[in-house]
Amino acid sequence: MNSNSQSQDWDLIIKGHTSLFDIKFKDLWQYRDLLFLFVKRDFVSFYKQTILGPLWFFIQPIFTTIVFSFVFGNLAGISTDGIPKYLFYLSGITAWNYFSDCLTKTSTVFRDNANIFGKVYFPRLIMPLSIVISNLVRFGVQLLLLFCMMIFFHFRPIPGTSFHITSGIFLFPILVLLMALLGLGLGLIITAMTTKYRDLTFLVTFGVQLLMYGTTVIYPLSYAKEKGYGWIVELNPMTRIIEAFRFAFLGKGDFTWMTLLNSAFATFIILFIGIVIFNKTEKNFVDTI
Repeated sequence: MNSNSQSQDWDLIIKGHTSLFDIKFKDLWQYRDLLFLFVKRDFVSFYKQTILGPLWFFIQPIFTTIVFSFVFGNLAGISTDGIPKYLFYLSGITAWNYFSDCLTKTSTVFRDNANIFGKVYFPRLIMPLSIVISNLVRFGVQLLLLFCMMIFFHFRPIPGTSFHITSGIFLFPILVLLMALLGLGLGLIITAMTTKYRDLTFLVTFGVQLLMYGTTVIYPLSYAKEKGYGWIVELNPMTRIIEAFRFAFLGKGDFTWMTLLNSAFATFIILFIGIVIFNKTEKNFVDTI
């Protein structure tokens, strides 16, 4: 190579990872246009061939709320801490759906995009990040549904129940961020492991459904503590996030700053582990996928 070519300034230099912690966050910003293209692709492709399209954003939480209210509220008689049953279950479903969507869709990112990853370079974290962002659209629509139901029960109150928005509403952006990062971190760990252990793919959806019952989606934390299982439920970081979510919007929930900080700490630990494992796996996953 002559001296002229050696002195050239390249716009992009692609290098292999030098360590597990060699995470090129600068590249993520440089490829932000690609990130938003993937977000658009995820949203359009998922509902392009459906009849009802984005209406499924409303249909799924409405029917799930009705079923939960009938089964757990009426038949099982589980307490909702004085919150109208429909509001209680819809609030839990709204938060849980965003987390579970981030987890399940991120957990198959290597398998679903193997062809793209094997042909062209871009920061691989772009793909899972696009999933987290695109899921915000569905979350926003379901949050709007929650607001509409809150307005309805405000003007048509049910005797013996009450709810109100608290100052915890200012924590809402933090709660959304924690849900996104927790789902992203767990999804990154699982997608990295599925490159070698394909059986995990079949366990993810089933496992997420089971995990929901270990979170305060269908019962309040106070009920779990009354039954003696509160300490088990609290091991799940999503429990405290959902409790804080209900406290912010409905005024009821087992919320303290310390417990939320504990969930935030656990979330960042899981995210860190997920990024490190993802960073290690992406170097040679094409050979094992």
